[in-house]
Amino acid sequence: MVFLIALIPFTVLAQQKTKKKKHTAKKSTTVVQPLQGVSSNHASVSTDAEEIGGNKVVTVTSAFKPSLKNAAKINFTAATAYPDTAKIPLKYQIPSQSLFFSYNPVSIKPVELAIDTALHWENDQYIKVGYGNFATSFLETGLAFGDGKKAIINLRGNYTNSKGNLPDQEFTKAGIEGLGVFNSTNHEITSRLYYNNSLQYRYPAATLIPAISKEDLQQQFNLVGFELGLQNKLPTDFGTTYHPQIKLNSFFDSRNGSELNFIVKAPINEALGKIFAFDLKLTADITSLHTAAVNTINNNLFYIDPSVQFKTPNFSLNVGIQPSWDNDNFSMLPNITAESKITDEHFILQAGWIGYFQKNSYQSLAAYNPYIMQPTALLNSKIMEQYAGFKGSLGKHLTYNARLSFLKINDQPLFVSDTGKVVASTAKSFLVLYEPQLQALQIHGEIGYTVQEKLSFIAAMTFTQYTNQSEYAKPWGLLPLQLTGTVRYSLTKNIQLKSDIFFWDGTQTRNASLQTQKLDPALDLNAGLEFKVIKRLNFWIQFNNIINDKYQRWDQYQVLGFNVLGGVVYSFR
Repeated sequence: MVFLIALIPFTVLAQQKTKKKKHTAKKSTTVVQPLQGVSSNHASVSTDAEEIGGNKVVTVTSAFKPSLKNAAKINFTAATAYPDTAKIPLKYQIPSQSLFFSYNPVSIKPVELAIDTALHWENDQYIKVGYGNFATSFLETGLAFGDGKKAIINLRGNYTNSKGNLPDQEFTKAGIEGLGVFNSTNHEITSRLYYNNSLQYRYPAATLIPAISKEDLQQQFNLVGFELGLQNKLPTDFGTTYHPQIKLNSFFDSRNGSELNFIVKAPINEALGKIFAFDLKLTADITSLHTAAVNTINNNLFYIDPSVQFKTPNFSLNVGIQPSWDNDNFSMLPNITAESKITDEHFILQAGWIGYFQKNSYQSLAAYNPYIMQPTALLNSKIMEQYAGFKGSLGKHLTYNARLSFLKINDQPLFVSDTGKVVASTAKSFLVLYEPQLQALQIHGEIGYTVQEKLSFIAAMTFTQYTNQSEYAKPWGLLPLQLTGTVRYSLTKNIQLKSDIFFWDGTQTRNASLQTQKLDPALDLNAGLEFKVIKRLNFWIQFNNIINDKYQRWDQYQVLGFNVLGGVVYSFR
């Protein structure tokens, strides 16, 4: 009895626990759903119902293994590429033959450049001397220094002198110059230092004034100068090329006349893509002349030349303007040129409308006419030109160039004999006059024929018809027709032949009675020969004015007659 009473608490406690379990089982019953993207093949749900103490108990058992779906897999197979048999067309445009080339351009094939170790810069030195009739002496020399890569220096010198049959008919020319080229990685510096001397006499005055001294007839000019330039070999990263230059020279005569010239040029070119470019040129040309008659004459010229260039393989066009300041006068000049290639560059049409100034200085006037008086005024010539023409090549050896131009010239210098009082210092000299307005029709042509280095022939012709002069009667001192020709022929490796011909129609001149007359035409034929005697020694002979035409380029100043001279050339290499 006592035992039964002791079991009662344990029985009550067991019933309470059973109720708690039943309540817990009902709350933990869950519904299991497959996950999206996960296979449910391996999931199973089993239920087992039991009655514990009159209540149902559900037991959920879930046994599955999550896994990803099988994805498609790309298989790579190692195989060589199929060979491409298509050929890429490569087209190259050869520049036009504006010069007298000895060949026609051929197609270019891009190949790897082979290093040439056999090329070696050689410094050549030579001296050439000769003598002939009219007491003609001749001297010429050339020296070369440098390694040919970083520095090249050339020295040249020349001297010639002749004495004619007329009193005081003497001529002397001498000069020396040094040229230097210095290279860096992407720049090239060019320099030039020179001195020139020319001496002649106003010999027709010797018959006009018998007691005149030789010093009074002397026309001696000296020129000393220096030039310096810089240019880049390759365009910059922005496609820019530049080439600034500085020129300074002093020109003086034997009559206390001196002229100083200073020139600065700064051309810049900027590439704008493949077919467009912008070009800009800045120029300052300053001249100061001092003479006894006129204390100081200043002649300054400044201009800016901007232009846009359009260039394709078959057509090129340059359009620009040139604002210019000629002393105190402003001018706006055109700069329009065009070229069109036809028939595979063998024929090129060209046309243009351009304006430019021709700087007139004591130096340039004396170079054109060495018998002028000291100028009392300096005016620059403004030229407006409209032209059309063609150029090209025919066959493998022939090249040609022709142009027809219409010119309008302001302040063109003319040369007339001095008709004033006869004095020793100015007798038989020429005055410089300026024609305010002049028009002209000009035809210019060139032709060349070249066969490698064996034969070379070049001929040129310029015909100018002057019209519509506003002040003076004729274009005194200007040549209306000029013909020139040059032939070089290698007979053998050691024998060289050459010949030159010059022809021009007589100029209009004004005599002492102020009447205009025309000089006779002139023809000058020259020929020469040079052949090797020994390894370093050559012999040469030159014939000048073979037909003995004593023509007059300037009124009363006749040239020498037939002249022959010969000598040797010695090479130090």
